[in-house]
Amino acid sequence: MMGLFSQAGSHFRNVTGNAKPRGSSEEDRAPSDTEPDDTSILDENEGSIITSMISQLRVGMDLSRVTFPTFVLEPRSMLERITDFMSHPDLVFGAETCSDPEERFMRVLQYYLAGWHIKPKGVKKPYNPVLGEFFRCQYDYPNNTQGFYIAEQVSHHPPVSAFFYISPENKVMILGELRPKSKFLGNSVSTTMEGENRVTLLGKPEDGEYVITMPNMYARGILFGKMVLELGDTCTAKNEKNGIFCDIEFKTKGFFSGTYNAISGRIRHNNNEVGEVSGRWSHTMDYKSAKTGAKRVIFDAVKDGQKISPKWIPPEDQQEPNESRRLWSDLTNAILAKDMEAATDAKSRVEDAQRESRKKLEESGKTHVPRFFVQKDGRWVPKIEVPKDPKEADISVREWIFGSLTREKSP
Repeated sequence: MMGLFSQAGSHFRNVTGNAKPRGSSEEDRAPSDTEPDDTSILDENEGSIITSMISQLRVGMDLSRVTFPTFVLEPRSMLERITDFMSHPDLVFGAETCSDPEERFMRVLQYYLAGWHIKPKGVKKPYNPVLGEFFRCQYDYPNNTQGFYIAEQVSHHPPVSAFFYISPENKVMILGELRPKSKFLGNSVSTTMEGENRVTLLGKPEDGEYVITMPNMYARGILFGKMVLELGDTCTAKNEKNGIFCDIEFKTKGFFSGTYNAISGRIRHNNNEVGEVSGRWSHTMDYKSAKTGAKRVIFDAVKDGQKISPKWIPPEDQQEPNESRRLWSDLTNAILAKDMEAATDAKSRVEDAQRESRKKLEESGKTHVPRFFVQKDGRWVPKIEVPKDPKEADISVREWIFGSLTREKSP
């Protein structure tokens, strides 16, 4: 899961003036079918910090410039968190060999939907990447092939994270960007995840791109009740070349009805409905064919959720200063040690250095030039022309991302 958090001044005072203790009424409680790890209850110290922050905000306020307390942070950058969607590559590898375009579409949809079940305990948000920050990793797959990933923060205001993944020998490429926008809504915060994933099956270039957008996210129960994180609203998946589309509704749970983490969507091929997806992204999702009525599992997070493809990341002492894990190392260590004061200091050092860097850039009259991506026709694309031969592509991409950095074989 991705982005979050906050709230508002006069509204906050009006609410808290009559506020009940967290979880004291039926309406304040988290949905009954949430898991223990889905919710958080703030202790007194954490609650007072949230209270102080909230009192400075107003309903509808854009939260991109708000500094969040460290106890709501997941100890990794947003640039790394995007790799959650590359955790189950077997779901999309080989999709180009399917003769039925509807089946190829379903394989891509599986890859996307399987990425949501990975999330930290409670209600957490990853670090907001700073301008010029990047994260890179390599995957070694059981069939002796590789996958490569690079993400970079290419813009600060508005915040934009560009990412690129490719596994040449498995004939899959994923490109996209995220532009999160958070707003305070009362007892909750919404994060609109603008941007898209663009998947290309390199072995089936005539399909063009499979384009998938993101649902919105809501952190609820911040003023009172248990805090809980939900996905909501609708995302779209489409393959225009073959005329296949799907609108997937991520359903937010009502207090007295519905199911937590539920999804539903209907797949259309031109004007014909070909099937529907349903279930829970945190548990099991199914596909039912409109032609045959047959039903099959798209992804079972309970059964297969732990089978995450491991990634190799350069050791911190070999990383560059603006590489995610090295850049945020002190903050991560402090969070893991549950030292909130040290975490706050570490976070401030990175953010202060970023402000000073941007100030110098502005005073010089220059603009930031991303290292790995360039904007073309409104899209952020990688600064590399990938060779068509898979072996050559492997070498070229690895060199482009890692340069002369060497690595030991994963155990």
